[in-house]
Amino acid sequence: MRIKHLLAISTFALLQACGGGDDDTPTTPAYKTLSGAAPLVIGHRGASGELPEHTLASYERAIARGADFIEPDLVLTSDGVMVARHEPVLDDTTDVAVKFPASRKTTKVLDGVSTTAYFASDFTLAEIKTLRAKQSRAGRSTAFDGLYDIPTLAEVINVAITRGAAVGRTVGIYPEIKHSTFHAGIFGANVFEDKLVATLHPIYGNVATAPVFIQSFEVANLQYLNTKTNIRLVQLVDADDVTADGSLSLVAPFRQPYDFVVSGDARLFSDLVTNTGLDFVETYADAIGPWKPYLVKTVADGVERTGDATLTINDRRVDGSTGVVEAAHARGLLVHTWTFRDDASGYGFADPKLEMQYYMKLGVDGLFTDFPGTGVAALNGL
Repeated sequence: MRIKHLLAISTFALLQACGGGDDDTPTTPAYKTLSGAAPLVIGHRGASGELPEHTLASYERAIARGADFIEPDLVLTSDGVMVARHEPVLDDTTDVAVKFPASRKTTKVLDGVSTTAYFASDFTLAEIKTLRAKQSRAGRSTAFDGLYDIPTLAEVINVAITRGAAVGRTVGIYPEIKHSTFHAGIFGANVFEDKLVATLHPIYGNVATAPVFIQSFEVANLQYLNTKTNIRLVQLVDADDVTADGSLSLVAPFRQPYDFVVSGDARLFSDLVTNTGLDFVETYADAIGPWKPYLVKTVADGVERTGDATLTINDRRVDGSTGVVEAAHARGLLVHTWTFRDDASGYGFADPKLEMQYYMKLGVDGLFTDFPGTGVAALNGL
């Protein structure tokens, strides 16, 4: 286990979680999390269910709704500035096609897929600052399209600190390094990772107790970061779908970490949550971030549960833990899962609050939600 992870759990927190102190009589922790503390509510791309994702307004709304952490996905501009976008491609989340001619599109290989698009890495920060965000998820309001610009990481951090101070609590940040191998091919190996550390350390310190988690779907960059920072690291675990029998479907580019593809490593994402895989992950990370179906067993019993009068895979009955949460905790790894949405049925649940409560009771240490207000309500309702 990483020594620095142990340092992140204070003696005070452990005593409080276990009911210790002057009275030595042990009590049952209030939660089944690793430390016994309440699970974190993480604003997924801010409060992206209410406002366009990865905008300062979205992050501010998440904080106002009570999120413990806000999540900026990060990509690099051509002049090497970290900005908050879910992908290096700007097409779906901004008005770039209105502001710039199609000649600015380029074709690049993104995680093995040839993609023609407007790439952030082809635009300066000044150019990107002329863009405005738009809603990219079908069914959500487009009323706020065109109102908000694209924030830098520095601006996101400022919002977390200043708005957190205004509401009287610490609000953490949860940056994701997007497509590390892709960016390394443009800017050089570990340039992205070094920029991130160089930004975070002066503000938060090089300590595991910082209100920061760094996450990635790749592995080698987290292993590198483990030699450069004591800030907590999270190994994300992906899949593309759930099959008819309830197993995880693993189809490229969601089959395995892309740096594994490049290096010829045959391990799949699913291998990272086996006992052997978790033994491996704990050598460089403090937490795992698996897609939520990795954590629960489901059964198709013919009952419609999601309220849409149609029997689909989402109606599978959720039948308890797969054991991943317990196995991760046994190795000192936190478990943060994703993504919970009020406007999308979760497996076996019509009520998003009840769905989140199920995972909280399972023992997850945190969850990502597009609607952090619902996450806070779920936690308060336990």
